[in-house]
Amino acid sequence: MTPDTKNIFSDAGNITKFALRFFIELFKPPYEIKEFIRQCFRTGYKSLPLVAITGFIMGLVLTLQSRPTLAGFGAESWLPGMVALSLIREIAPVITALICAGNIASGIAAELGSMKVTEQIDAMEVSAINPYKYLAVTRILATTLMIPILVFFADLVGVFGGYVGMNIHSDISFMRYVDKVFESLDFVDILPATIKTFFFGFVIGLIGCYKGFTAANGTESVGKAANSAVVSASLTIFIIDMLAVQITDLFF
Repeated sequence: MTPDTKNIFSDAGNITKFALRFFIELFKPPYEIKEFIRQCFRTGYKSLPLVAITGFIMGLVLTLQSRPTLAGFGAESWLPGMVALSLIREIAPVITALICAGNIASGIAAELGSMKVTEQIDAMEVSAINPYKYLAVTRILATTLMIPILVFFADLVGVFGGYVGMNIHSDISFMRYVDKVFESLDFVDILPATIKTFFFGFVIGLIGCYKGFTAANGTESVGKAANSAVVSASLTIFIIDMLAVQITDLFF
């Protein structure tokens, strides 16, 4: 077994232990409610502008790119439903999660990595404060809960972007467009897409915290931890999405 392969399996085992510790610490008092709310604000509210712009562009571009093909078959009336299904089932959850992986996971890894390098985490332990509970549990829980909300917001903005894109070449009322969207959606289109966003949020927070907590000594390691967090979180998101699609095909 090569050293790189050993490192991969070693990291996988350590991340698993890190995740198990999260579930243990989550239900043990004291509960860091104020820090959790602060992390929700940082994770959710401050990411809204980026998610909104991305969602609008996704809906607009998808509509403009798909319209000529559907118009060639005389199926332009299917465009609102196709755009909504594509966004809600696959595009919006994955793209939003990848954006958050680049924005949130790297920020968490850099912040905790710098605290590790400057021995602030060690100082918290000396002061009888549980750094894992205060720093990691609050951030992982915040990303787990806020990423689905951000994805839902991206869905709404993306559908509106599709409406704007459709009205560039045609004229359809907003209510008619919304009716077409809801006609094409079913419960099984929304439920699996929503469930997997919780897993996306969990791995974004988990990997960001793990990379920050395991940063080596030296300022250079902070940059490496942030970069590694983005790459690992993005790859894990694709793997989870692939598994979610397979499970959805089996049960729905």
